[in-house]
Amino acid sequence: MLFSRFKTHLPTPEEALEGRPERAFTVPARHTVLGNPLLGPYPDGLETADFGLGCFWGAERKFWQAEGVWTTLVGYQGGHTPHPTYEEVCSGHTGHTEAVRVVYDPAVVPYTSLLKLFWESHDPTQGFRQGNDVGTQYRSAIYTHSPAQQQTAEASRDAYRTVLHNSGYADITTEILPADTRPFYPAEGYHQQYLDKNPAGYCGIGGTGVSCPVGVAPAEG
Repeated sequence: MLFSRFKTHLPTPEEALEGRPERAFTVPARHTVLGNPLLGPYPDGLETADFGLGCFWGAERKFWQAEGVWTTLVGYQGGHTPHPTYEEVCSGHTGHTEAVRVVYDPAVVPYTSLLKLFWESHDPTQGFRQGNDVGTQYRSAIYTHSPAQQQTAEASRDAYRTVLHNSGYADITTEILPADTRPFYPAEGYHQQYLDKNPAGYCGIGGTGVSCPVGVAPAEG
């Protein structure tokens, strides 16, 4: 994406920008494709998953096209600066990655299927980059909303790591961390469903071509 400052160093809390107590912009009420609220309230029975897999424009489209997904929104997660702006995140001084929040019906699409889509939609071995997009804001990440999600995400990483190694790829660099201490800050309105509004817009999402196992069991040990 544009405006990358090519930062490849994650700031400490002391180095990060101060931020602000509330958002500096408004977020649209509804999803332009699915028609459902972006910020809630969400119906009972739905669950939330958060993923970072490079430029969030193309990443969000991957998930809103999946059956069983009720709404998606893009934002900033995993950093230190409260309520950052896009320009601040791209400066490398907030510590956030570009993330997609996925609200889904687990009776229709299990979390394991979302993980498969996540792993296969990008290259999780590239560290602070995705393809030509370089910076900490493009790093691969999964932020989990329950111990079950954490365990399942780690098991899927371990299974996919083996498959990638057998295909000649380096180790997975994806961070898998609890979301409760890593708030999700929604991005500016023009980023939400960007590729629906701009069908010919930039999409930097591309996978390895290596299939990820689905429904893997936690590794023993």
